[in-house]
Amino acid sequence: MAGFFKKKTVDDVIKEQTKELRGTQRQITRDRSSLEKQEKQLEMEIKKMAKMGNKEACTILAKQLVQLRRQKNRSYAVGSKVTSMSSQTKLMNSQMKMAGAMATTTKTMQAVNKKMDPQKMQQTMQNFQKENMKMEMSEELINDTLDEIFDESGDEEESDSIVNQVLDEIGIEISGKMVSAPSTSRNNPTSSATKSDGISDEDIERQLKALGVD
Repeated sequence: MAGFFKKKTVDDVIKEQTKELRGTQRQITRDRSSLEKQEKQLEMEIKKMAKMGNKEACTILAKQLVQLRRQKNRSYAVGSKVTSMSSQTKLMNSQMKMAGAMATTTKTMQAVNKKMDPQKMQQTMQNFQKENMKMEMSEELINDTLDEIFDESGDEEESDSIVNQVLDEIGIEISGKMVSAPSTSRNNPTSSATKSDGISDEDIERQLKALGVD
């Protein structure tokens, strides 16, 4: 029983009106088809009476044909009006939905504006910018202090010393192996005796790679 007393919404009313307009349009189309059939029958009767030479009957039938054609033209006008009404109804429904959406959006914006304090937001942004600048300055001071500490500790000199030591070790090892390398000079009498104990360029490159020196 509750369904009978339920209040119709705007959408329900528009759906009913659209349904009625479609039914009216279908009825107008059926009536027009019937008028066209009658029009063809009258044309055939007029031709028949004309062949028989019955002028009076032709005149009466011609008047009926004129009225029938007027009625058919009226059906076209009514059908066009019904179609226009259906389009206007749909347009009004669309506009009402758009207005409802705008009203909802307006309420939401009003609620947000009530809760939002522009001055407080501006103060918050200024405080954030100030604290961010302080943090950057503190970070820069810390980095400078650390750089000074590491510079004073002699890490750079120690690193240079380690590198020089490694290079010296490499040079000593290479020199030690190159003492027994075969000499290319013709005046070296020991070249043939030490030929088998020499080191090639490939051995030197391999040794350098093993020590991490490119």
